[in-house]
Amino acid sequence: MPLPSLGRLGSRTNLKAVSSGRHRNAAKPAGEEVVEDKELTSYLAALAPDSDPESTGTGKRFGEAQVYQLRMNLIASQQLKEIANERDISPQALAMEWILERLSWEGQAASAQERRHSDAMTDEFSIPQGSFDEPLLPR
Repeated sequence: MPLPSLGRLGSRTNLKAVSSGRHRNAAKPAGEEVVEDKELTSYLAALAPDSDPESTGTGKRFGEAQVYQLRMNLIASQQLKEIANERDISPQALAMEWILERLSWEGQAASAQERRHSDAMTDEFSIPQGSFDEPLLPR
């Protein structure tokens, strides 16, 4: 029997390779049953935590973390790579470190501003000591 061509199909032959293997979605013969290994299932269940926060599940989240994609111009990207290379870390780790530092700074600045605002809005007044020691002048 001649072997089919692996390249282009010629006009002389229209043979297709036939696989004798089983397809993934093919129906199993009626006589074959899958028997569950209860010992293995129990062992794997004992190893797995009840809820794995690090599981990607749907691929959208990693635990409670969320993924953000940043687009940078070429110059900024090159600068980030150079600085990360000098510090011997990845550009992604450096960018994440900077973002977390900035978020912390912004949170501290916002809370300080709220404190200044709330202090300015109090009903307390400061009267210098000795202000009432002098007698009032008649009109």
